[in-house]
Amino acid sequence: MPHDQRIFVEAICRYCRAHGIACEVKSGGWLVVMERDGQRRLAFGYDIGLNSAIAHRIANDKSASSDVLALSDIPCIPHTMFLSPRLGNHIVPEGSRDEMLALLRTHPDGLVIKPNEGTSGRSVFRVETASDLDSAVSEIFSSHLSLAISPYIEIADEIRVTLLDDLPRVVYRKQRGSDWRHNLEFGAEPVLLEQGDAREACVALAIRAAHAIGIRFASVDVVRVGTEWKVLEINSGVMMETLGKLHPELVHATYTAALDKVFG
Repeated sequence: MPHDQRIFVEAICRYCRAHGIACEVKSGGWLVVMERDGQRRLAFGYDIGLNSAIAHRIANDKSASSDVLALSDIPCIPHTMFLSPRLGNHIVPEGSRDEMLALLRTHPDGLVIKPNEGTSGRSVFRVETASDLDSAVSEIFSSHLSLAISPYIEIADEIRVTLLDDLPRVVYRKQRGSDWRHNLEFGAEPVLLEQGDAREACVALAIRAAHAIGIRFASVDVVRVGTEWKVLEINSGVMMETLGKLHPELVHATYTAALDKVFG
């Protein structure tokens, strides 16, 4: 995507102009170099540079995130990682397919199979049979070195909470369209969540999740399963392109607050 179409880059450039910071956009808009008084700061993709490397990597890994959350007694959707056979027998344990089939038998409503790293809902499959599973696994392993499997569950509601050092900067509901997924790139609409019990519960859970992995700036997806709220995943790169079309000033204010921390 050209950098002039990304509100993330636009927000950084606007901030730099307002604060006397030299700013260069490189690598087709995916790298932004910021310099002031001999100090250089970098933004890459949707990572603004506030999070530690380990927090970023754990958030990027769906299986690792769910493991850390479970160890912290935080309600979450479990994700089990499987490695691609392309990594070789010395890395990939035998019997991976048998373990996948066992998960399928354990969850009669089916499974959701997706890349273990990545966002936006691409290459996400719901499977209910062994043949569906084999097809999904083959498709994902054709372009990824690992995948994550979670039980398919009926999600009644999905809320995204964008946190900056424990403060909720943006909280919105993903209003699902005709697709069974709540991904914004597949037609879901962001609807700002008003104050109330649901917002308070989601923000509190998101803060607990952020503390568990030690992340400062992140978007936490929280889902309602029946009457219980659970963490679905944590996004280290804070992407707000769809929201920015509806509420650009809110998005700019959020990135501005984060950049204040970067240059503080």
